[in-house]
Parts: sequence; C-alpha cells; structure tokens
Amino acid sequence: MSFRLVSQFKPSGDQPHAIEALSLGLANNKKYQTLLGVTGSGKTFTMANIIANTGRPALILSHNKTLAAQLYEEFKEFFPDNAVHYFVSYYDYYQPEAYIPNTDTYIEKDAKINQFIDELRHATTKAALTRKDLIIVASVSAIYGIGAPEAYLDFSFIVRRGEHISLKALSNKLAELQYIRNDIERKPGTWSRKGDSVIVALPSGDRVIRINFFGDEVEDVLEGPVAFDSQLLSQSEIRVFPAKHFMTREDDIKRAISAIEKELAMRTRELEEGGKELEAERLRRRVRYDLQMLRETGYTLGIENYSRHLSGRAPGEPPTTMIDYMPKGFITFVDESHMTLPQIRGMQAGDRARKTTLVDFGFRLPSALDNRPLTFDEFNKKIEQTIFVSATPSAYELAHGDITEQLVRPTGLLDPTVEIRPAGKQITDSEKEIIIRTKRKERSLVVAITKKMAEDIAEYLGERGLKIAWLHSEIKTIERYEILQQLRRGDVDAVVGINLLREGLDLPEVSLICILDSDKEGFLRNVTSFIQTMGRASRHPQGHVILYADKITDSMKIAIAETSRRRAYQVAYNKAHGITPTALVKEIRKPLFIGKKKIAKDDILALFGENKRSVTELKKEVETEMLAQAANLNFERASQLRDILKGL
Repeated sequence: MSFRLVSQFKPSGDQPHAIEALSLGLANNKKYQTLLGVTGSGKTFTMANIIANTGRPALILSHNKTLAAQLYEEFKEFFPDNAVHYFVSYYDYYQPEAYIPNTDTYIEKDAKINQFIDELRHATTKAALTRKDLIIVASVSAIYGIGAPEAYLDFSFIVRRGEHISLKALSNKLAELQYIRNDIERKPGTWSRKGDSVIVALPSGDRVIRINFFGDEVEDVLEGPVAFDSQLLSQSEIRVFPAKHFMTREDDIKRAISAIEKELAMRTRELEEGGKELEAERLRRRVRYDLQMLRETGYTLGIENYSRHLSGRAPGEPPTTMIDYMPKGFITFVDESHMTLPQIRGMQAGDRARKTTLVDFGFRLPSALDNRPLTFDEFNKKIEQTIFVSATPSAYELAHGDITEQLVRPTGLLDPTVEIRPAGKQITDSEKEIIIRTKRKERSLVVAITKKMAEDIAEYLGERGLKIAWLHSEIKTIERYEILQQLRRGDVDAVVGINLLREGLDLPEVSLICILDSDKEGFLRNVTSFIQTMGRASRHPQGHVILYADKITDSMKIAIAETSRRRAYQVAYNKAHGITPTALVKEIRKPLFIGKKKIAKDDILALFGENKRSVTELKKEVETEMLAQAANLNFERASQLRDILKGL
C-alpha cells in the first residue's frame, strides 16, 4: 500500500531522529512508544512521515473535536491522494437519559445531530471497508459502539452494468438499507426516480449514484458529485452501503424481542422479590411499549439500550466500534495523550454509574449497561502498535515503552520567555500588554480560572476598545474553530478562555499569554497545564508568558524550570548549527465545516474539472447553467447552482 506525502518541507531539527527511532520501534514490533515533542516542533509532520515510511493505515485519536479538525486538515494536505477521514461525535447537543433519586427527577434523552458530521462518519466507515491507504482522525467517539462492520458490509449490495433487476426489487433493497424515497430534495440517505433512472444520494453527503434502466436491465451505473449531474462518471459496478450504521435483519429483531421478553420477566421478578413493585411495574410498561414499537416498525426511541440483544452479544462483551473497522496492521497515534488517555479511561465508568441508577429504579433493563463505550483494557486490546504523542506525557506513557524526544523546532523558534508579576492589577496590566502586541500586529491569549471571570474580562477589554472574543465549553465546535481563525486573521486582538487554549492549537500569530491567578494550584494550574499553555506562545519569535501570582507554587517552579531546560537546549542547538529563529508562516485555511451553501473556489474548480479558469469565467458558466435549468423547470438543480454562485 502506498502513501504519497506532499510537503514543501523536509524533516529537520529533531524530526529525522524521531522519525527513524519510532519507525524502527514499529519494525521491531514494539507495542507502545512515546514521542515527547515540544509545541511547534512538527509532531504532526513526524507522524505523517512515519505513516509514509511504513505504508500502514493509521488511526489518530484526539481528545476534542477542534483539535481533531485541525489534524484532519493537516493530514489532508500531507496526503491529498489517500483516504483521509474525520470521525467524531455527531451531536451538536446531547443530554443523556438520567434519573435523580433524591428529587425523583427523570430526565429524558435529548440530542441534536449535526447532519454534516454524520455524513463524514459514513464516508469514514465506507473508506475503512474499501481502502487500505487509510488515515482516520477521530475523537474518543471512536470507542463508542456503532454497528458491526460485518453487518454493515453484509447489508451492502453491488449494482452492475448489464445486471437484470426490476425497479421494484431495487427499491426494496434500498428500503432494507434504510434509504428513504424523496423525489423533491436530494438529501443524504435518500433515493428518487426520474423516468427510467434511480438516483441514490449516498449517506456520505458528497456523492450520488445514478442507475439507468432499460426495462429490467441496468443499462449504466454512474457516480459523481451530488450537485453536478454533468460530472457523473460511468462505472462497471458500484457498491451501495447502508444509510445507517446500525443495521438489523428482521430475523434478528424477532430473536432480540424474544430475548428481551425473557430478561424482562426475570428482572421484574427480581424487583418484586426485593419489594420494588413500583419499579417492576414501571419497567414492565416501558419495555412492553418498546417491544410493540419494535414489532410494528422495527425501531423504538432508546433502541440503543437493547443493542446487546439486537447484535447478539453476550453479557459484558465489548461493543463494536470504529476501531473494529480499521484494516489489519494499523498504527494508532494518541495525540495529546496526557489528555486523551484519561478521557478514554474514564468514559465507561461515568456511563455505567448513570445507567446503574436507571436500572436500579426500573427505567431500564440490566442489558442497557452493555450499551457503553469500551473500557480502558478493552481499548488496549483492540488497538495494535501505538505511539503516544505529547509535550507533557503522563506517568502512564512514561512507563510504557521508549521515550523519543523532539525538542528542536524546524524554524529554530525557542520556548517562550517567562516572568512572574503580582496578581493585584492583573487585568489592567494584561490590557496594557495586549495593546502593545496589537500595535505590532501580534495576538494574545488571556487564560482565566472561571467561566464567569473569562466572560467579565472579555466584556471589560471589549469596552476598552480592544477586539476580544472568548471561548468556553458551551460554544459549539464549529464556532470555536471560527473564533480561532478570526484571531489568526486579526479580526480579533485577543481571546479569553479557561482551559480550551492549551493542547494542539496552532496559532503562530500569538506572541503573548497572560495566565491569571497562577498561584491557584489545582487542575487548571498544575505543571501539565502550565507547560501546555505556555507552549501556545512558542510559535512566535517574541513569545512571552506572564504568570500573575502573589506566591510561587511548586507547579509554577517545575513548569518554569522545564521550559527553561528546553529553551537552553534549543539555544545550544541553534548555536551549534548556525540557525537563526524565523517566524512561522502558516496559511489560514478555509473552515472544515464550510456548510453546503459556502463552496470555495477550489472546490468549484475541482468539480468542473478545469482548474485554469478565472472566478469570473466560472461565475458566467454557473449562471448560464442556472438560468437554463430554471427555464427547463428544474428548480432543484437551479437552486443548487444559485447557492454555488453565491459561494463564488
């Protein structure tokens, strides 16, 4: 299998040594290795070179969607000819089902699904089953259950040119794969009929399949971009994958219903014998209603709570996850491992605690406990050879496998200088420092300790004439990404946040970081937090960190000492090799979540096939086709072209 790495740069600094050492470790079948790379040392480029050298598929795990999106874009640039995909939770909002015994409060599950991310998830699973040159960038959503890859593949079917199949038989197959007929709008996971043609909008959202019939014979099969019928290309055969990840055959549903009924009888008897008649009756009514819905429609709200029975798993058996879709021999990179591993370790315990309460009080059957993420041990068994990547690896990473340091940046940039100032006037002092940087067209970060404080500081600085944004946990993934892009462009002078401004954020324009209340020792002010936050200023030649504190804590001492050690090493390396630190210039990319109605010029050029036309020529071409489609009363196509024209 071949990975073609595209970059104008060659490995430099400590990168060649790290690439060679880690690649050798993989060749020697080492299960675990750790890359200790300082911020800005090009850890992502090192990972890309390891993938290219070994020619092996890779799963890259990140602890949040924003960093995963950044990694995804970087790997897409490094490997434009290979299958690079993005797999994160598709919820914009998620309130899990819960029960609070103290107040007798039942909270129903509530969620809002992001359709675009769902499309990316489908594109990922399809690629995992059809491509070997695969790189998947994922959040810890990868350890949550999805449909089994065997079932997903078994349900798919191949349409071949020259095949004899009736339109009715094809529509039945599509219905079995949970595609819905929609002759008005071409939504992902739908199909429509126009004359002797069936058009299937794939769940990945970016492609359609057109099947042309001559009687009961498939005359031609075409595939192409969803909005460009003229760009569909003829194929000899095409595999159609299900519209949903969770697929269950009718026989399996019947078997599951029987198993659920047996478990219900056993569980209600246990509750009644324990004097919990109310809980037994509550459970009986809820489960019987769900079973009736399953019989009638094949679906019920909360169907995931019966996943063990529907999939035929044994009690306690781990669920199938995205990791099970990976080709054999894949490498796992755990990015920012000091954050990602604790997340993975804690997911199952938190999920089980909530569901145990639901089971104890008769809201769910005990089998609902098996609708869960992987335990840490199960995760370790599913992954193969693994490289932990972090500037501040924890004790777990340090205890597992060899440590390879990458302290020198290709640009020669140094770790930032650090100073301590009194906390008494930290807000007004920060304001003065931000103004100085703004005049130099540099950006700043202000790290507060509470959400309310961050909000108040942002409001105060904004009233003082500065362009300020603030980040917190309630801001959606897409909005966070856009705020950081605004900071880079200069639309924002400074961003105020709490702990969202640490791991992995690539902000080369940031030269100043103000860490408020640095002496408040704790989760937000420990050694790891300090080093990671300081690292945000290491991509700028004038990188500087101000710690506002009235006393010097142990965490401050250790973090400052480690930053000084790394800076001294870098200075010595630069001197020995005659390197002068140079500012990092990095292109500001278009947003990953660009939306269906904001199509970039490069995308239009690619879709039309010709990449030498000007925007003016493209506008004329799109407008001409739009008017022609409208004249032919094809308003759906005309509206798509109108949106493309707006994008241009």
